[in-house]
Formats: sequence, C-alpha cells, structure tokens
Amino acid sequence: MKKVSFFQSIQFKIVIVLVLLLLLAIQVVSAYFAQKLKENLESSFEQNIEQRIDVLSNNLEREFLKERSEDGEGPSLQDAVEDILDLYAGPNTGFYTDLQVIDRQNRIIGTNNNQTDRVGKRVTGENGVNLVFLYGEPREYMYRDNYTRDRDRMYVRIEPLEVSEEDKPIGVLVIETSKEEVYTQLEEINKIFLNGTIIAIIVSVLVGILVARSITKPISEMRKQAMIMSTGDFSKRVNVYGGDEIGQLATTFNDMNDKLRHANHTTEEERRKLSSVLSNMSDGVIAADETGVVTLMNVPASELIGKTFEEIKGKALIDVLQLEDQIVDLMDFQETGSITIDFSDDEQFFLIKANFSVVLDEYDQFNGLITVISDVTEQEKVERERREFVSNVSHELRTPLTTMRSYLEALTDGAWEDKEIAPRFLEVTQNETERMIRLVNDLLQLSKMDHKEQTMYKERVNITPFFHHIIDRFEVNKTENIIIERQLPKDSLFLWIDKDKITQVIDNVMSNAFKYSPEGGKIKFKVVKVRQKVKISISDQGLGIAPEKLDKIFDRFYRADKARSRELGGTGLGLAIAKEIIEAHHGQIWAESQEGKGTTILFTLPLINRKRGEK
Repeated sequence: MKKVSFFQSIQFKIVIVLVLLLLLAIQVVSAYFAQKLKENLESSFEQNIEQRIDVLSNNLEREFLKERSEDGEGPSLQDAVEDILDLYAGPNTGFYTDLQVIDRQNRIIGTNNNQTDRVGKRVTGENGVNLVFLYGEPREYMYRDNYTRDRDRMYVRIEPLEVSEEDKPIGVLVIETSKEEVYTQLEEINKIFLNGTIIAIIVSVLVGILVARSITKPISEMRKQAMIMSTGDFSKRVNVYGGDEIGQLATTFNDMNDKLRHANHTTEEERRKLSSVLSNMSDGVIAADETGVVTLMNVPASELIGKTFEEIKGKALIDVLQLEDQIVDLMDFQETGSITIDFSDDEQFFLIKANFSVVLDEYDQFNGLITVISDVTEQEKVERERREFVSNVSHELRTPLTTMRSYLEALTDGAWEDKEIAPRFLEVTQNETERMIRLVNDLLQLSKMDHKEQTMYKERVNITPFFHHIIDRFEVNKTENIIIERQLPKDSLFLWIDKDKITQVIDNVMSNAFKYSPEGGKIKFKVVKVRQKVKISISDQGLGIAPEKLDKIFDRFYRADKARSRELGGTGLGLAIAKEIIEAHHGQIWAESQEGKGTTILFTLPLINRKRGEK
C-alpha cells in the first residue's frame, strides 16, 4: 500500500483545523478588543479635550463678559485671553493642542504654542467658524494634515463661548489636535496581537501535531494490522490506549480480527473439505462464473477432457466441452440439465455425460454454473450391447418361430394328410423347436453366470484321458470326412475343474471347428504344459477370421460370417459361454486366425500344485 504523505494525512488535517479554529478565535477576540479599545481611547481622548474645553470656556467666557474701561486701563481682552491660554494650555502645561480664540469679527484674539503671529488676523469661514457663530452649536471634524510627515489625522473642535442676548456666541474656541497617538496605540496593540497570533499558531501547530499523533497512532496501528490481516495473518492485535471513541474502535477492531480469524479458519476448513471432496470424487467437476468462464476444475475432470486446469482456466465452458452446436446461451444450461458429449476420435470410442447445475445469487440471478462430468463410455457400450442382444435374441427366436408357423399352417391346411410331405414338415418343426430350446438353454446359462448363480462342481481330474474321451465321442459321431489330430501329453496332468463345464467348452469349440472346416479338412487338438498352466488349442482349416473381428467373436450373438452361421444353425452364444466358463476356472481364452488359413481357439487352465512325493 502506498505511504500517505504528511500533507494528505489526518495529522495535517487536524493541525489545519486547530490552526483555523485558533485563528478564528483570535480574529474574533482581536476585532472585538480592537473595536472596544478604539472606542475607549477615542472616548478618553475626547473626554480629555472636553475637560480642557470646559475649563478654558469658563475662563474665556468670564473674560469676554468682563467690562473694561474705554480708556484702556487694565489688561485688554487679548491680553486676558493670552494669559488664560498660557495658564491652562501653555507650553509648560503639557497640552500640545493648538488653540485659537476668535471673536465675533472672526479675528484671532489669542493662541497658544507660540503662534502669536496669527493673533489679530481674520479667519475665513471654511473651517466652520461661521456656522458655529450662526447656529451657536459646537462643531467637530477630522482631516489629514498633508504637511506632517505621516499625514497625521487631525481632530478639530469648534466650541462656542457664552451666548449673548441675541442668541449669538460672543466668541468661539477652536481646538485642533493630532489624533494620531490614538491610532498609533491601536497599531501597536494590533502588532502585539499579530505577534501573539504567530506565537499561538506555532504553539498550536506543535500541540496539534502531538494531539494528532495521539489520535492517529491507534489508527495507523489499525491500518498496519489491516494490511497484515489482508495477507491472512490474524495473530496480532492493536493496542487499546483508552476508553474513548478511538479506544472503542480499537477494541471493535480486535473483536473483528478474532471473528475474521475464526471465519477464515472455518472457511479454510471448508475449503480443504471441498478440495478433498473434489479430489477424491470419481466424477469430474468444472465450475464457471456468471460469464461462463471456467474458474475451477478437479483432477478427474482434467483426466476426462485431457486438459489441465492451467490450459482451460479463463476459457468459456462451452468451448471446453465442445458444445458450440448445442448450447447458445448460458441460461440454456438450466433447461438442458444433462448432455452426452462425444469425445471419440479415430482411435477410441469415448463418451462423457455432463450434468449442469445453475448457481443463483440471493436475488435469484444467474451467478455461475457447476458441471459434473463422468465417463459413460462403458455404460453406452453396455446399453448398445443390451439393445443388440435384445435385437439378436428377437431375431434368433423369430426365425425358427416363423419357420414353425409356416410349416404348421401348411399342415393345418391339409399337408398332414400327405404321407411324404407331413413327416418332413414335422421334422423341420422339431428341429426348429430343438434349436429354440438350445438357444433358451444357452441364454439361461449365460444369465446364471452373469448373476453368479451357476454352481461349479470342481474335482481333481487327469486331463489326458478326459480329453481323449471327449475327442473319441466326436470321432464316433462325426458325419463329415474330417480328420482329428491329437497332440496330448503322455504324462498325467491334474486340473481342478468342473468336468461338465469344460466338456461344454470343448464341445462348443469343436462344433464350430467342424462347422467351418472344409470337406477333408483337419482339426488339430493340442495340449501343452506352460509353467503352472495347461494351454489347450483347437485349430481348424476354415476360412479364417479378419484380425479386426478376432476380439469380437466371444461377444454374445456375434458371428464372423453371419450368413454361413445361420445356415449351419448356430446360436452365436457358444464362444460367449466358453469364455464365461474358462474365466470362472481362472483361465484365459483367446483366438488366433489368418484369413484363408483357418482359426485357432486357445485357452488356459491352472494346474494343481503337486505335493511332495507325488508323480
């Protein structure tokens, strides 16, 4: 995970919030304080001026109202005014305000601060003196003095002196003073506030970092723990530093860690169980997501389709199972249920049955697909053999029954009265009946063998005289001009066999050899000892069997030459019965043949282990 920079972190945001809150508080306080201070300073300034004005006004009014002799004796008004101004606003009084006393004729009759050069001069009415004389009301205003270095803000107050009987002032007192000292004090105080603000910001930044770290430290620990948890490690816990909201969050985080560990353990157990089930299933399982892409496959499925999971991962299930011609849309799987897929090639017949199960989410929407595949090749072969078996049995029974019905209908229609034809018809009917009886007996025997109901009565038999006896019986009953050549050992060979069953095997094989041997042909019956087995071979000089048909001649109702076999009256079950009997004796049976050179049927039977002293 990318490391968060300080300017993107919560610490920076907390510090910024603290600084902004502090600035807001300082600005509100400083604005309020500055306003109130300005008002107080101005009020004090004006009160000071007001007090001086009151004193001066009272004294000046007395002098204006004092009667003076016309001969000039005593101090003049101008001298009295100058004396008052020197007394109350002179250089030695610390009062640096410029004062002017003006009479009704707009003449300056007194000033302070060594401005005697202006005494006796008349003033214009631009400064508001005329208005004060006119209305008898004091007047004040502010202006900037362009002649001072800093363009001081000047305060001017025009105060009327004692009003005469005509409601007109007898004089005015003009006060002009700099108010810059008030604003200078305000600026100094604002500088103090500014410096205090800077110091407060620095302190708040440091405090904010400490506070932010105390807040973000548990969060950082939880972030690191979350990263560790994402790797599957739930062993560590975060520290709880208090009982506040962050402490409760840390406690909740630890609880969540415990629950996730338990859930992960449970999920891992279920995953192992599922993996074990999938691995040990004989059927293959393929899982696909909502888009039909393969996401999971077990080993049996890989063996069945002949591809590894890495080869098909991310591919469409329809392409993997070669269903392009059968499935168009994924939702078709829900309706299809199961499909038999032909994976056969030129070398082998191979069928797979696929059962589809649709996975729905909590809103019943299509969320995936589970496909279970299994090898049904053998089942299909068995089903085909069953159908072929039923077809063959039906055919084998229908042929003699049709023949019997035809002859019986002929006899019923009157042929029984013909002494020459009737016996032949009855003989054919009897032969067909016997043929059906043999067929039914063979089917019953095979059925019993299939269901393990056939009882074997084994006994210890010396096979040399036993085989001679069977061959003698064939030589006595043979009608064809066929030679039987015997190659039997002179020594005694003992087998543990059911004599009737082995006799039936040899009868079936020898009967086939007689049927397919040409006139004047030879049948070779050979017995040899091979280790702990006896190998018996019966060879004829018939037409032979094609190599691709050799493995099939032991199948039920199979005939290499169907036309000739039906002509000779075979049931097609003789070699199938022989195979069942030989395998029941723990032996093997097979065929060797070349077309045009005859066929050899071979089978083996296990010898009985000799005891000591036995010859």
